[in-house]
Amino acid sequence: MTATLPPTVTDARPAAATIRGHWIDDWRPEDREFWDNGGSAIAKRNLIVSIFSEHIGFSVWTLWSVLVLFLGPEYGIDPAQKFLLTAVPALVGAALRIPYTFAVATFGGRNWTIISASLLLIPSFAAAFLIQPGVSFSTLLILGALAGVGGGNFASSMANINAFYPDRLKGWALGINAGGGNLGVAVAQLIGLFVLAVFGAGNPGIVAGIYIPFIVIAVVASALKMDNLTQARNEKRGMRDAAREPHTWIMSLLYIGSFGSFIGFGFAFGQVLQVQFADTFNTPIKAAYLTFLGPLLGSLIRPFGGALADRLGGAKVTFVNFIAMAVGASIVLIASQQRSLPLYLVGFISLFVLSGLGNGSSYKMIPAIFKQKYAGDEHQARRISGAVIGIAGAIGAVGGVLVNLAFRQSFLTYKDADAAYIGFIAFYALCVLVTWAVYLRAGARTKIAV
Repeated sequence: MTATLPPTVTDARPAAATIRGHWIDDWRPEDREFWDNGGSAIAKRNLIVSIFSEHIGFSVWTLWSVLVLFLGPEYGIDPAQKFLLTAVPALVGAALRIPYTFAVATFGGRNWTIISASLLLIPSFAAAFLIQPGVSFSTLLILGALAGVGGGNFASSMANINAFYPDRLKGWALGINAGGGNLGVAVAQLIGLFVLAVFGAGNPGIVAGIYIPFIVIAVVASALKMDNLTQARNEKRGMRDAAREPHTWIMSLLYIGSFGSFIGFGFAFGQVLQVQFADTFNTPIKAAYLTFLGPLLGSLIRPFGGALADRLGGAKVTFVNFIAMAVGASIVLIASQQRSLPLYLVGFISLFVLSGLGNGSSYKMIPAIFKQKYAGDEHQARRISGAVIGIAGAIGAVGGVLVNLAFRQSFLTYKDADAAYIGFIAFYALCVLVTWAVYLRAGARTKIAV
């Protein structure tokens, strides 16, 4: 199948002919006529398949947030080891986001989606057949590391979709793409709940096995329905140039607070419930009834964070959102000290929702920042913002590792998670200060409607 635009498109420059192998040789989303006469339809088709593929990748990445609930006494794994089992795939996924972003420019968005989706078969088959009583902890760590390949899919998917959409629609497009992917956390946990309810805690391999046919569907859909953009192959040294931009590291810090919180809490929530409220959640299925709710709401609201940023400005939304996250974490801390499960759930689920909003608004800031900085040079703005999205996505995912390690150390040292919550509150306060100082305060060099 060859992706071409209708002949009705007119422009001072004629639309370049599409070359073979699903490559689009000319792509001008900022041109309204180009966009309205076929560009929008092509972008939407690529977005839909991207969402599905990224969703499966997220599900595989976060499988261990579910699988640890199956590791009962017969596995000989203590709570501290379980937090390591969820930290490892988070770390590997974060590390892979940089090369996955490069891969879009090297192979093309469609081609890399096919490859990255195919790689998900490895951890799925391994987990389906190797997790059983008697398996060594080192083997489980390796299986967790393999699942990290799903974490890289986000960066390549976001960089690819960023190139397809015009700036005026990036908040919505990136939000819906990421939100659909983030839903993989909740869906994986719902599948875990289903397996626990129907097959019992003795069959963790079924959870991973369910994903195998869906991975195949993602590979086939990507091959048939997606396109590569030739211009993506010409973004040389984008990552190097982005690394020299101070905004890259500022936005990475903010993304640790938003996405890092979302993915870290997604991995850890079930374990925290089982450890902190052991009397109530004394079986895996009791914890599984609740673990999906926070990631589900946080994923669904992420596109609204992007859309709200499109309307009000990403910096304003992000600033207010981090204040609310600090309040949410304070509620969780108070509930933990009072051993109030209802208040604890209200606070924790609010953190999921707010982290979802912050994911959308902070990502919207990236293209807006570089659009202003490189005003008049659309290509440079798109090149740098695409690379920054990859870097920020990678560093933000490290937040998921830090969240799990914070919980692990807090439980080991103090026998509760209060120290971790205090750390989260302090970090959100830092994010509030940085957002205001760099993007909102009067006289700030970057005071723009980002």
